[in-house]
Amino acid sequence: MDTTRVDSITSSYAHQDVKVWRKSDTVWMLGLYGTAIGAGVLFLPINAGMSGLLPVILMTLLAFPMAFFSHRGLTRFVLSGSKPNGDITEVVEEHFGRSAGNWITLLYFFAIYPILLVYGVSITNNVENFIVELLGFNAPPRWLLALILVGSIMAIVSLGEKYIVKIMSMLVFPFIAVLVIFSLYMIPHWHGAALETLSLSNINMDSAENNQSMLVTIWLTIPVMVFAFNHSPIISAFAVANRKEYGSHADQKSSRILASAHILMVLTVMFFVFSCVFTLSPADLVKAKAANISILDYLSGYFDKPFIKYAASLIAFVAIIKSFLGHYLGAREGFNGLVERAYRAKGKTINIQKLNKATAIFMLVTTWLVATLNPSILSIIESLGGPVIAILLFMMPMYAISKIPAMRKYSGHISNIFVVIVGIIAISAAVYKLFL
Repeated sequence: MDTTRVDSITSSYAHQDVKVWRKSDTVWMLGLYGTAIGAGVLFLPINAGMSGLLPVILMTLLAFPMAFFSHRGLTRFVLSGSKPNGDITEVVEEHFGRSAGNWITLLYFFAIYPILLVYGVSITNNVENFIVELLGFNAPPRWLLALILVGSIMAIVSLGEKYIVKIMSMLVFPFIAVLVIFSLYMIPHWHGAALETLSLSNINMDSAENNQSMLVTIWLTIPVMVFAFNHSPIISAFAVANRKEYGSHADQKSSRILASAHILMVLTVMFFVFSCVFTLSPADLVKAKAANISILDYLSGYFDKPFIKYAASLIAFVAIIKSFLGHYLGAREGFNGLVERAYRAKGKTINIQKLNKATAIFMLVTTWLVATLNPSILSIIESLGGPVIAILLFMMPMYAISKIPAMRKYSGHISNIFVVIVGIIAISAAVYKLFL
């Protein structure tokens, strides 16, 4: 049969089928949710609500457009590459040249890799605290506990990308269930303390210093929102998978999956945030911030219900695992891209399967060592990656729209201006917080 006719039939089938919601679409929707919504959601009500209800309302209004338009732009950027299986590192090189591609790939890797190390430390601390404080047993040596935990997660990684995303999507269900259950549990305890922060006397303050303080709080809330719903590390794998499944209609289908994932994120997370803010007063949230504990840990003392501590430990454990898996895909892409470029500079090639195995070993050993040592500097390194992620997520796709012919069709939309403005605000606030 003529090749052109085969491609035409395949394209026609994909076009008819693109409107049908497949099981694979659900798996990816939950995978995107799983990468974005991690243990950080347990601190989100504190960071957003301790200055009153206004930042929370702002977050609710901006959460969906911020998450959707930015991640859609990054997905379209990956899909704009000419190679059918080209990931973000290859697309960057194709559009911006080898030198820029090397630098952006390096930044991409070092923006995501430290987050992976943080998750290794976090899950070790989480399980160690659970064993000692809640079960009352002596924890095994930290090096052994870290090896068991990180090794177990890497065993999931060894199953391959398809199973990584499936397992992530499965872990999302208990996570959402706990969030919703706690949100509903707190409803009888809602009161109007948060509403008092919306009074005219609090919003239209006479003091210029207080007005400035409110503006700074809202400004610093923007990066909190950005990173609370960020799943950029898995976007490249998501775009490549959609291109394989839907061909030329990948943009249309990926946008629909992204929208569904972000609606689910906003509904579940913001319901939880509002329930916490209406249950606790701003003063309570300030205390939780000062104590540097999660919202569930604070609520366990507030309600004097020890079972909440068990639930907090469980939800953090599940959240860390699923977010680790999603960020691993991005970190692997970055690491593989660096190695492949080094080989290509010498006129050599490397087998991708062997490279994936070598990358897995590197990630296992380094994450295990860092989880064992638990260095205090790690959080500082992680925070340095914040502005880089914001640049790659918000600014790079918008720059490509104005400069790359393959993306010129997306120009002229007001959503592009929105993404650039939010990106500038997020980057400036993230940089400012580094020097606080």
